[in-house]
Amino acid sequence: MKSAKWAALPLLLLAACATTGRQGAADDSPPRLMSWSEQIAEREAWLEKRHGMLLDMMRRHGVGMWVVVNEEFHDDPLTQFIAPPRPYAGNRDIFVFVDAGPEGLKRVALSGYSEATLARFFELPEEGRKPQEILADLNTRYQPRTIALGIGGKRGVTRSLTKDSYAFLVEALGAEAEARFVSAAPLIEEYLDTRIPEEWLHYQRLVMLTEAVVKEAFSPEVVVPGKTTVGDVRRFLYDRLWALGVDTWFQPDLRVQRKGADGASSRGFLAPAKEDVVILRGDLLHVDFGITYMGLNSDWQKMAYVLNEGETDAPEGLKRALANTIELQDALMLRASRPGRTSAQVYTQTMAEMKEKGIEAMVYSHPLGNQGHALGASIDFRSASRQEESKTLRLGSYIAIELNTATSVPEWDGQKVFVMQEDPAYLTEEGWKFFVSRQESFYLLGRDGQGAQRSQGAKGGKGVTTRGMPML
Repeated sequence: MKSAKWAALPLLLLAACATTGRQGAADDSPPRLMSWSEQIAEREAWLEKRHGMLLDMMRRHGVGMWVVVNEEFHDDPLTQFIAPPRPYAGNRDIFVFVDAGPEGLKRVALSGYSEATLARFFELPEEGRKPQEILADLNTRYQPRTIALGIGGKRGVTRSLTKDSYAFLVEALGAEAEARFVSAAPLIEEYLDTRIPEEWLHYQRLVMLTEAVVKEAFSPEVVVPGKTTVGDVRRFLYDRLWALGVDTWFQPDLRVQRKGADGASSRGFLAPAKEDVVILRGDLLHVDFGITYMGLNSDWQKMAYVLNEGETDAPEGLKRALANTIELQDALMLRASRPGRTSAQVYTQTMAEMKEKGIEAMVYSHPLGNQGHALGASIDFRSASRQEESKTLRLGSYIAIELNTATSVPEWDGQKVFVMQEDPAYLTEEGWKFFVSRQESFYLLGRDGQGAQRSQGAKGGKGVTTRGMPML
């Protein structure tokens, strides 16, 4: 695991991404990760476009004023998406968006450390004026019918205003204004769930990099049957993120299924394996992993089979299990999903098809984008059973197609095996499309001296491997 290969890991990973024969990149140049300064410049260009969309969104949701408060060392999760994505170290930084009627969108930043970048996007009040005074003036001048805040939402990013920040706003705007305070949750959801075309190529590169790191984790240079533990693989993933200069939004998990061994469950799913579990020949491995880059997040699940002595491929029963999961992907992505349909409609149609085909399935797909578990339409049992509001699929949205099937495998004496997959996808008029090709065969481990191999693959399921730059 300490070969000289890792010294040039970032370049090797990205070059590998560029030579896999995938289609959909804007040109043939090798994808690369931007420097931090390049990332900031690119994201600030995105911010210009997002601010240009904001006034129409505010009017659709009846918002007269939107206030985001960023506390020192306790950043609001919205700040990097509504203001330049730079560090903020003021005691309390306040970003105000006002529907100024014929004047259009008025943007004001009340920051302890005002500088030139903020001035590109916001009006900066003259030195010496207190934030309370400026907020009161804005309220008096524009008399917003509603003042939207990060309160009352069901998700962290929609209920992030602190108690002390709330009290500060009441003091600054007055008790009468407090009666006009409303939840900004619907506006925040549309704002964060609206993808722009300029993000697409960067997100595809992010997904390609996620795939490349997972393939390395499931390779003979990392996994040696009988020696490598689950903890070894997890630590490898963390170290590769560090080497690449990117981050993750959740800890990577591994699951191990083994003939004759009952898998522990957690919240109705196969539970992650303990770190001291040693990976053995005949094991079916699963990884859940994601990368954070450019204010965007991937979410990725793939599976590998560790060959027994004398085997050259995974057993046919395991490949049949993978084929069932591919069939589930096709049903959800191609046949059930369209812009304008509700998440409940999509889930119900998908599960009805699986029941008709005799496939035991679970679907728990969720939005992706600025968060790993992002805002928007989730396709799962909660929306279909009215435990949560069923939402409409929005053209261009990103999603993690996350699901699994359970199949009895003859070679494992009829033991039920779960094949779990998760792939980022985007919504077109014809349904969801993957950013990179899905897994249609297991990664194979256990061949000494060789790189990660592919099994012969599962039969069927040819419908969702094509992708390209979306026309939005």
